[in-house]
Amino acid sequence: MRGSVFSPRKPGGAAAALGRAALLVLVLCLAGTTQARADCFPIVDAAYVTLDPLVDKNAAEALNEVAARLSTLYRAGAAGEPRQLAALYAVQADAYSILELDHEARLAAAKGLALVSAPTDPLRLELLSTAALNVYTQDGIREALDTIESARASQPQGSPSGLCLQITLGSLESRAGDNALATRTEAGAYHDSEAPDRAQAHAAAAAELSSALRATGDFQEALTLVREKIRWDAGHGNSLALSVSTFLEGEILAAIREFHAAILIFQRARSISLSLGDRQGIAFADMRVCQSLIELGQYGAARMRCDSAAQVFTATQSTDVLKETQTFLADIDLQQGHAQQALAILNRVLERRGTDMAPSRVAVAYRTRARAYAGVHDYARAYSDLEEYLRRYRAENLARRMRLQETVKERSLVQREVARNAVLQHQLDLTRERATRQSEKLRWIAVANTAGVLVIALLSYILITYLRHRRQLMRLATEDNLTGMPNRGRTVELATAALDSAAAQRRPLTVAILDLDHFKTINDRCGHAAGDHVLQEFARVGRGSLRATDILGRWGGEEFLLVLPDTTLDAALASVERLRVLALAIQVPSSTSEDPVRVTFSAGLATTAEGPRSLDEIIARADAALYEAKHEGRDLVRIDRESYQTASTGVRRALHLR
Repeated sequence: MRGSVFSPRKPGGAAAALGRAALLVLVLCLAGTTQARADCFPIVDAAYVTLDPLVDKNAAEALNEVAARLSTLYRAGAAGEPRQLAALYAVQADAYSILELDHEARLAAAKGLALVSAPTDPLRLELLSTAALNVYTQDGIREALDTIESARASQPQGSPSGLCLQITLGSLESRAGDNALATRTEAGAYHDSEAPDRAQAHAAAAAELSSALRATGDFQEALTLVREKIRWDAGHGNSLALSVSTFLEGEILAAIREFHAAILIFQRARSISLSLGDRQGIAFADMRVCQSLIELGQYGAARMRCDSAAQVFTATQSTDVLKETQTFLADIDLQQGHAQQALAILNRVLERRGTDMAPSRVAVAYRTRARAYAGVHDYARAYSDLEEYLRRYRAENLARRMRLQETVKERSLVQREVARNAVLQHQLDLTRERATRQSEKLRWIAVANTAGVLVIALLSYILITYLRHRRQLMRLATEDNLTGMPNRGRTVELATAALDSAAAQRRPLTVAILDLDHFKTINDRCGHAAGDHVLQEFARVGRGSLRATDILGRWGGEEFLLVLPDTTLDAALASVERLRVLALAIQVPSSTSEDPVRVTFSAGLATTAEGPRSLDEIIARADAALYEAKHEGRDLVRIDRESYQTASTGVRRALHLR
């Protein structure tokens, strides 16, 4: 859905509205972001204070009232009333924004900004926020980020206007694809708005933070936060805002692939929009129902919903969401065997190489067009589009993962050095102690030869104790204490040795990163003891299903690193599949037969068959493949692009069938 500053529903970003008498309305869109409507700014202008609360309840009625007042002012000669005009344009911009009319919202905001010049004026800041959050081109988002950051820097720490701008900034960061930064920004706003006199802003920040968390994969916490916003909207009679926050709940349910439940929620949001005459809200609900129906394989019903949404988006010149809807229609054509028709649609969608779309939707469009080219047997262009998709996808995800990996790697090296130094220090202490005792015993031997046997026995005991203690220390330094598997530091050592051996012998080696799916859900539903049990059982079945030369170590949390020496992709795929079957048999404590919890995992594979590689590089490639598996729905195995190019026909066929 779309909107203006602090208004709901923006594709590729989202929207939101934060009210001084009404509430900040927020919503999620295709990149999982929201935006806030700027009524949280402390604006005292009578026209704004009187009319803006109406926006969250019935934006169309608010627009009619603004139009009537503007007409009266202009007939009376409005040159002497710039402040009153600016306040009315601010309400108009908010209303257009919540009705998903971003072009009209930008125009209204621009008219208001031309009438207010003081940099710290709350009314000007509200208009700046509305203008910024109704921009969707990539260049425009970057410019808007600079504008809002500059405005925020001019506000006192902890001020209401500073809080409003912080929420706006987080929305833009999320729309730009920097979800980690957006989460930090919105979490700060959520925390800073906990005071009782900022309850409205707190509800708004909850929805913003929900969108940011949804984009980073924390879906359960995102649901909890957006339902907090839904309760607020329902309790305060904000009908239009309620349709937006309800729509946001549906977005999260769709993201966790609960499509039937998501469709019901989207229909509920659609009904509210229908009662308010909100055509854009109806269109957004139809678009998301269409997307969910595609996932369920109901292509005929999906086409009707997408066609209906596309008509509205065309009429309102909503280019970004129109192109997203057209991508869904092309997907339907592909599923129904009309590749040429799909290709024609996608060529129009990508005519500007995605500069007029949200980054995440551009990647999906390239992937869909690659399938369309393959459908018409133009494999050269299919591979070109697939490479563009992978480039964009990896640019968005791989850099962050690599930074995290390097951080964890450095921490692992430090921990390993600390453990090794502790062992050496203990060994030195034991040696000194033994030398002291030996000296004492030798003196006693000189005095009494008969004590020799006792001295030898005592020395033997000390040596055995020392060796046992040393083994225990080494085990503690290299073993994961929960699963008994090699810990991350030890796994790196074993994997490096295996990789060096494979390179020296010119033998293949395959690396897989395995990540248990929805592990947080297991902890939340069944308790952390059940989660620990799953990890222990997975380690047990993993050890039992692999060769003695294979390496399976705990990589962190619910992630595991599997190293398969002297193994091609074909054999590695079979080993991972065997482990997938065994994982499904793991019984999760506290789950019921009516609602069982299945243990599945996603995997990313990479091989050295194409030539020598460093451990960091091959792990990064496997990690990127794992992210593709997660992105495409989980419980999947994917291999990285370079390995795929050297894979056998059998592997390609197996992956194609998944």
